[in-house]
Order: sequence, then structure tokens, then C-alpha cells
Amino acid sequence: MPATFQASTPAASPAFWLIADQLNTRNETERLAYIRTGFPPGWVKAVRHAFQLSNSQLEALLNASISTLERRQRQRRPLDLVGSERLDRVASLAIRAAAVFEDQDTARRWMMAPNRALNDQTPITLCETEIGSSQVRRALAALQHGGVV
Repeated sequence: MPATFQASTPAASPAFWLIADQLNTRNETERLAYIRTGFPPGWVKAVRHAFQLSNSQLEALLNASISTLERRQRQRRPLDLVGSERLDRVASLAIRAAAVFEDQDTARRWMMAPNRALNDQTPITLCETEIGSSQVRRALAALQHGGVV
């Protein structure tokens, strides 16, 4: 696997949280324009490192093969609409989870853990669709308001 997409420890990858914070400061119109333009290819590495995603997890999340993602990285071409939107969902939900848990590492672990309230799926996997992301938002709201999830 080329160095561009090798996994590392989450602590060694604060880039994801900086990206997520940056996206969180934008309004919906700005985020939509950014998604349509395509997120920078380097953001793939940041999300992979933050969540320690395997090749297959990364491919499923961003709806692109590793070879396509690596080619975009080499050519410095942005992600496509689908991958950018999914990355936006991950960032948005990770920021919300970090606020609920008051800790980025706890939020990261929660995003990667199967959850009974989510039909034993991981929150990050549910970011593949808007409906799944809505389920994750509801689970976080329940946690924030004292519910058990």
C-alpha cells in the first residue's frame, strides 16, 4: 500500500479534527458549494488516520476504490460529489459526538463501535447515507439528553 494511505495512530492525526472544525464553521450553503467543488484529496488520509480505516472500510465510506483515491491524491484532484458529501457527514457527526462526549478520542471510538441503537452498525458506516446519518444524529441527541444508547 503506498505511503499516501497508510494507517497511523489516531493521536498522530489531528488533521481530521482541524478539517471537521473548519467544516463546522461553514453554513449549509458554503458546505454544499464545497461538496460540489470536491474536498481536497488529502482529506482522505486525514479521515483514514483518525478512524484507522481499512482499505475496504475506506472504499465503502467514500464509494471509491483505493486505486482511484490514490490516483486522485497523486494528481491532486478533489474527491467526487459522493465522497465529499460522505466525508462532510463524518466530520459533522464526529464534531457532534465530540461535543456530546466532551472528548475527541471518545467520540472517535464511539463512531467506530457497533451500536445496539443503530442495529449493531457503526456510526461511521451509517454516514454512507443521509438516512443513516439521521439515525446517528438521533442516537447522539438521546445520549446528550440522558438517554441510553
